[in-house]
Amino acid sequence: MRKLAYITLPLLLTNSVYAHGISASAKQAMLDGGMLNYLWLGAEHMITGYDHLLFLFGVIFFLTSFKDILKFISVFTLGHCITLIAATYLGISANYFLVDAVIALSVCYKGFDNNGYFKSYLGLKSSPSLLGMVFLFGLIHGFGLSTRLQQLPLGEKGMDFLGRILSFNVGVEVGQIAALSLMLIILSGARKTELFKKLSRVSNDLLILAGFLLFLMQMHGYLHTRYPDDFGFSKDEHIHHHEDLNSHSGHDSL
Repeated sequence: MRKLAYITLPLLLTNSVYAHGISASAKQAMLDGGMLNYLWLGAEHMITGYDHLLFLFGVIFFLTSFKDILKFISVFTLGHCITLIAATYLGISANYFLVDAVIALSVCYKGFDNNGYFKSYLGLKSSPSLLGMVFLFGLIHGFGLSTRLQQLPLGEKGMDFLGRILSFNVGVEVGQIAALSLMLIILSGARKTELFKKLSRVSNDLLILAGFLLFLMQMHGYLHTRYPDDFGFSKDEHIHHHEDLNSHSGHDSL
């Protein structure tokens, strides 16, 4: 595992795989298109959001009943919808490297929990309430999504502004359903094999390692990015794009 870390860490610390931001082409597409563009961007952002996907994978790893899967995913979805919509609408933001670093730690937490390390290493009789923690991490993941969405020129507050936020949120849910469907198919097939029990511990150890490496990646970005706008709009450019968006608002359509 140590060798794997030595090999993987330099790759993760390259600029090309920093936090899954929003590309310049995607930003331009938001200016040129309508609500469907925001929906598509939300779905794309979730499907390519490796930190979100790793956490979800950890959540459903040992869940076998549809009722349990629906319960935990619903709680996670509720959490990230609250902060995604509220933080974006109210303009509440934070350094996205730090937010994504906390999201990375949520991945570590889930692997740690899945392997029962709270009991074996920390001496706790039981893990913290899983449902409560999933909701809490849902709030944090939603805030992370919001920091990315706020990189876009959403226009002045109003129905169009709210519509863009909601479209992005719906897209996130569509992407999440697609990703979860694939994960469930893979896990369902894996559970039928004799190797699943043997590899489950290793898989969650790797989940912890992946979360830790993502945490280091985000902290490296935070410590070595001089300007907070390096991965988003500069202030002047952001204002310019807001003006462009408002001038195109009459053409916003589905």
